[in-house]
Amino acid sequence: MNTGKIEIICGSGKGKTSMAFGRALQALTSHRDVIMIQFLKGSQRMENQEIIKRLEPEMKVFRFEKSDYYFENLSEEAKKEELFNIHNALNYARKVLTTGECELLVLDEVLGLVDQNIITAAELTQILECRDEADVILTGKALPEEIAHVADRIVTVESQSK
Repeated sequence: MNTGKIEIICGSGKGKTSMAFGRALQALTSHRDVIMIQFLKGSQRMENQEIIKRLEPEMKVFRFEKSDYYFENLSEEAKKEELFNIHNALNYARKVLTTGECELLVLDEVLGLVDQNIITAAELTQILECRDEADVILTGKALPEEIAHVADRIVTVESQSK
């Protein structure tokens, strides 16, 4: 029985990943095991990654993609390699949920995989169905209706107009 909750943080505004990190830190203060898998992040400033590494081993953060460039800017050959890495990350997410390896799994920018037709909404839903008691947080800009239906909570972050 899937008792874990699904929270989605989506929208065009900035701060979705930061909000997910905040939720992860809250979970850590409750002595819960947390794993974050990041997708489609492209190059990230070195300081950001160093700060994230300081959270280990309490919070494990994985980024399977190797390129420093955004997926949509890659050559076709580089995209093929990154697709392999992305599918490895998704398989790892499935394993984490199936084995109960953590109590909170954050799939950062996973909705972008659906938006860019890298995976289908049905494939993402199948992964989410593997959870038992683990809570899952999904982030991304666009929220497909098929994914919205499985959410227990949806937070929308909109751009601020000046």
